[in-house]
Amino acid sequence: MIVFPNCKINLGLYVTRRREDGYHDLETVFYPLPAEASAKAGLRPLNDVLEIVPASETQLHMSGRAVAGDSKDNLVWKACDLLKREHPGKIPDLDIHLYKNIPMGAGLGGGSADGAYMLRLLNDYCQLSLSKEQLATYALQLGSDCPFFIYNTPQFAKGRGEQMTDIELDLSAYSIQVICPPVHVSTGKAFQMITPRPAPFDLRYLAPLPVGEWKQKITNDFEAPVFAQHPVLATIKQQLYDGGALYAAMSGSGSALFGIFPKGQKAEIKVHVAFEDYYVG
Repeated sequence: MIVFPNCKINLGLYVTRRREDGYHDLETVFYPLPAEASAKAGLRPLNDVLEIVPASETQLHMSGRAVAGDSKDNLVWKACDLLKREHPGKIPDLDIHLYKNIPMGAGLGGGSADGAYMLRLLNDYCQLSLSKEQLATYALQLGSDCPFFIYNTPQFAKGRGEQMTDIELDLSAYSIQVICPPVHVSTGKAFQMITPRPAPFDLRYLAPLPVGEWKQKITNDFEAPVFAQHPVLATIKQQLYDGGALYAAMSGSGSALFGIFPKGQKAEIKVHVAFEDYYVG
């Protein structure tokens, strides 16, 4: 059984409060990018590939982009282990194959998507009959972004990102260009550079606004400190606008940037570093 975990972008991102538990409250709109996104450089699609097959022993095999660390720290393994504990005897031994395409440390949520898709995959494969709400509860144990990928539709999110409300937003009439430079941004370090503040715009009212007006209304709080550390990211964002983007921003805490264009258009990016250029047309 095989699935294709997709990534997401953030439309606006405000860090509103540092909590006593060490986490931060935020407000954002998560928007899923379709798995059929085509790569314009490196010939890599902007989705991962996750497959499970029966086996005599559960093992996780990873290929594609190199993933640092022990495989048992991967969210795919943790998702499988979680459901094995919660539903003893119902999860058989499996060979799990994860092919990584989505850039890591880019603010696109690839790892979170893999973990959430593993929950969904096991729910179907093992006929657990778990609801989306139950799966989202499990997903939150894996990470703050993981519940979004259970629903995988545009969501206004607050709290750690787990408190979500459906938002009617459809960008299929536009083209989205995603630029991934070779810059890894630590999420933890990025949060340390933020001074929390109340959200200056209520993102629940984003959808009715023309995309061309978003530039004046919404921001990503991580951009200023991350751009100060990595000026090439600011250059890429400006080139997206120079190339005709109606709206451009960094996704999450970076380092991926995206531009929303009139259908069929994209920008030509010229910077001094290598980068990957993806296009959702």
